[in-house]
Parts: sequence; structure tokens; C-alpha cells
Amino acid sequence: MHSEVSVKLAANQEYRFDLEGAEPMAHEAGRRWLDDQFIALDCEPLRASGKVLLADKVLTVARAAGTALMQDPVWSRDFARAASAALAKPIVRVDVPGMAVTF
Repeated sequence: MHSEVSVKLAANQEYRFDLEGAEPMAHEAGRRWLDDQFIALDCEPLRASGKVLLADKVLTVARAAGTALMQDPVWSRDFARAASAALAKPIVRVDVPGMAVTF
């Protein structure tokens, strides 16, 4: 099955990560990886309640990572694997300006 994660950081800046051939990450491992990055990148919850949904975590980690980490081949591959695993979706689209994650 085809698996891909794309991240749009700006109107003219989008990154696509094809996960074909990449070792799949387990759901729990993906959640832990995103949790670790959420903390390491000093991300803030999007909701006033402080509740952080998995999709919110993917979005805020992508936003905090910015161009520098999205261009890092190791980090971006791990991000794509973690996002796909944590959300349990083969196709994930992260739109940072639109503040949306779609499947």
C-alpha cells in the first residue's frame, strides 16, 4: 500500500515524504516519537483546554520543525513515519498555514 506524508509550511513550500520501502513504525512508537519532539521543540497545545490530540501534535511539531528540520533527511523521514503510524493513516497531509491535518 502506498504511504506518503506531505507537509505544507507556506504557500510555495511543501515537502513530500514517500514512505515506500521505509520500515514502518509501530503506532505506540510513533506516538512516543511525536511526544518527544513536542517537548524537545517547545511546542504549545493548540487548544485552550490544554488537551493535545494526535493530529494537533503532528501539526505543531511540523510547524516548530520548520524548513531546517524538514530538510534534514533523517529527522523528516522519522517525522513522516511517526505521523503515519500515530494517526494510523497511509496518506497524511499537514497544512501548517491552514492549521489542518487531513487523511
